[in-house]
Amino acid sequence: APDQPSAPPAIAKQSGGCGVAGGRMTDTRRRVKVYTLNEDRQWDDRGTGHVSSCYVERLKGMSLLVRAESDGSLLLESKINPNTAYQKQQDTLIVWSEAENYDLALSFQEKAGCDEIWEKICQVQGKDPSVDITQDLVDESEEERFDDMSSPGLELPSCELSRLEEIAELVASSLPSPLRREKLALALENEGYIKKLLEIFHVCEDLENMEGLHHLYEIIKGIFLLNRTALFEVMFSEECIMDVIGCLEYDPSLSQSRKHREFLTKTAKFKEVIPISDPELKQKIHQTYRVQYIQDMVLPTPSVFEENMLSTLHSFIFFNKVEIVGMLQEDEKFLTDLFAQLTDEATDEEKRQELVNFLKEFCAFSQTLQPQNRDAFFKTLSNMGILPALEVILGMDDAQVRSAATDIFSYLVEYNPSMVREFVMQEAQQNDDDILLINLIIEHMICDTDPELGGAVLLMGLLRTLVDPENMLATANKTEKTEFLGFFYKHCMHVLTAPLLANTTEDKPSKDDFQTAQLLALILELLTFCVEHHTYHIKNYIINKDILRRVLVLMASKHAFLALCALRFKRKIIGLKDEFYNRYIMKSFLFEPVVKAFLNNGSRYNLMNSAIIEMFEFIRVEDIKSLTAHVIENYWKALEDVDYVQTFKGLKLRFEQQRERQDNPKLDSMRSILRNHRYRRDARTLEDEEEMWFNTDEDDMEDGEAVVPPSDKPKNDEDIMDPISKFMERKKLKESEEKEVLLKTNLSGRQSPSFKLSFSSGTKSNLTSQSSASNLPGSPGSPGSPGSPGSPGSVSKSTSQMAAITTK
Repeated sequence: APDQPSAPPAIAKQSGGCGVAGGRMTDTRRRVKVYTLNEDRQWDDRGTGHVSSCYVERLKGMSLLVRAESDGSLLLESKINPNTAYQKQQDTLIVWSEAENYDLALSFQEKAGCDEIWEKICQVQGKDPSVDITQDLVDESEEERFDDMSSPGLELPSCELSRLEEIAELVASSLPSPLRREKLALALENEGYIKKLLEIFHVCEDLENMEGLHHLYEIIKGIFLLNRTALFEVMFSEECIMDVIGCLEYDPSLSQSRKHREFLTKTAKFKEVIPISDPELKQKIHQTYRVQYIQDMVLPTPSVFEENMLSTLHSFIFFNKVEIVGMLQEDEKFLTDLFAQLTDEATDEEKRQELVNFLKEFCAFSQTLQPQNRDAFFKTLSNMGILPALEVILGMDDAQVRSAATDIFSYLVEYNPSMVREFVMQEAQQNDDDILLINLIIEHMICDTDPELGGAVLLMGLLRTLVDPENMLATANKTEKTEFLGFFYKHCMHVLTAPLLANTTEDKPSKDDFQTAQLLALILELLTFCVEHHTYHIKNYIINKDILRRVLVLMASKHAFLALCALRFKRKIIGLKDEFYNRYIMKSFLFEPVVKAFLNNGSRYNLMNSAIIEMFEFIRVEDIKSLTAHVIENYWKALEDVDYVQTFKGLKLRFEQQRERQDNPKLDSMRSILRNHRYRRDARTLEDEEEMWFNTDEDDMEDGEAVVPPSDKPKNDEDIMDPISKFMERKKLKESEEKEVLLKTNLSGRQSPSFKLSFSSGTKSNLTSQSSASNLPGSPGSPGSPGSPGSPGSVSKSTSQMAAITTK
């Protein structure tokens, strides 16, 4: 659980010693939900918090406190009374009654926390923590019935019509206690009690004894809540299950009985699309359908505390389904017949629809299997030829059959996209593009008749999974990504883009209805995904087929969502900062539709406005020089009046800086030196040093001082040096020093202990003229060229010509 704020001081003081570690409510063991029982006997959630137990002075006793995890407020303050009956249920629930009609429950996140609080409650009441209930709930007359609870078994009343009420009370009173539930279940198993109850059910129905039928409803419902597999096996047997469903038709809370048996026997029909020869398998299918019906339709919706009591029922259905899938999978004749009839042209449409629906349900069942069983299941289907069969089915005219086949295809793609990719690449060697499985899928997507394009959205998701490089395999010998994408762009991409190209032949979309716009938006979404993930293949396709120009025609659509999809596609391309794309955009003037849309949008502050500005802002921030120049040179007149954002003025500034650098290469050389100069200390000092260099005046430099603060006195034009010349002067003086030091060291064997630099006013003109003669990058005198006087590490031959450099 995430860290929660510490409790306020007053609260922390009150709850000191209550066991919340470190004063922060992070202990998930003590994390609980507080429930109260409302008038309708339904549990209301009162909030989530952390529970603690401590002595509360005001209540004069040990109490349970729950503080809300959101704000630390008190959700519950309840004194542990010595005579209150507390029940522990299902390892994580503690339930009790505060008053006659006020029931409370704590539902713990973890069993360990429940056990800790339970021990505290038992400690206060002097009970053994191993019990599940701290006080006996039953009255004296019932105690007599349970006086032998410590004995191994439980004695049930004789199964007679006159004693049904007594039996119903016994079952109801046993449910709260796990120990009693266990003993009741054993007694029902050992005495064959359920079958006797079902015999009485027939008598009550014949006599139309509604009171007896209502008691039987309560008894059978209670037996379900005992959660015992052995009892379910009896109740769900062929001879008993319909009578059990009959008992559950007579709910006392309903004025009229339900007709469940009538529905199961007359309305629901069992269809054998392929005859099932195994009687055990057939019986298992019938049983599973009926039990599922009981769970979904017959039993009332379980309350919060009854949900776990039906866990065995869920498991019963689950394992039945696993068995059915396993038995069908092993029956080779059954599957062979199934696929043979599916692909046989002689099979009539109604029969084929039943076969496809069966296969779809079969695949749906497989989703409940464990991963290793699911692998074996799909491997079997693959070996039986499910993909070629689907290809045949998808080529048929029946829309319902095609829809079911699409669902089956989705199971296969989600399970193993590589298997599907391998199949379509193999079939491409034998078949024309028109009947390739992926192209059939694309065609169904394009031809979806649903106004909301529900099927097309599903199919687009499947295509996206198939072309996603993230789930493609790479082996030592081959790369699935290279092979499959090569195949997809050669055989399938033209089918996907056909509606887009057909609709964008003019300056505006030829069809602009809602359904067409939705379809084109889906196609653009997939193309945008390809731009992001496929790089090389999609780049060639876009540039060779002029796709971006066609996409930008959709900026003129009346549907804003489609225009934004087109803009998003272009934004994704620009975001790659790829010069191939940039040159293509500039050559074809592909900013024009965007600028047009921006101007047509006017001053409206909407998503279109923001998205277009964001695109230009990206170009400015990332300093994409080629696009900056292209936009300003071609569209500045249209954009210069936009002043509610500084984006376009910022682009113009970038453009002017570029032009300035082109016209004056010294600036670029200067930048290069500042970036690469070996005397640069680190990034932090760069700005300070530049400031020093550009602001230092020769008049302020004294002997022996390398750098001094800039002078405050006003300077006239003759005193101000060109910053670049100033930098070159200091650099060459430095090199001159180094040269003389080197010479002295070589000649005398030792270096002069100290020296000072001084220079006359004549230096300035010499340095300035030399610098101005070295304007071109790479020329012998250029400050940035290797081996030139301005390059670090070279020895200047011209230094001796420089005026008035003396060493003292």
